[in-house]
Amino acid sequence: MGNMSYCRFENTARDLADCVRAIQGGEMDDLSTYERTGLNELLYWAGQVVDCADDIMEALEEYEEN
Repeated sequence: MGNMSYCRFENTARDLADCVRAIQGGEMDDLSTYERTGLNELLYWAGQVVDCADDIMEALEEYEEN
């Protein structure tokens, strides 16, 4: 089930942090086909988030101003 829009970023940030800790901890030795596909997709989407960094910063700055 997908994240509800009111907690999408909060939940995803928490899950992403868990994934980063697993990667940094070397927990990639015995990945299933599904997990390898997920890891590849994670890498792709992480790049997309980085590409949106300016838009994200602009939105956060607008929230801080209001």
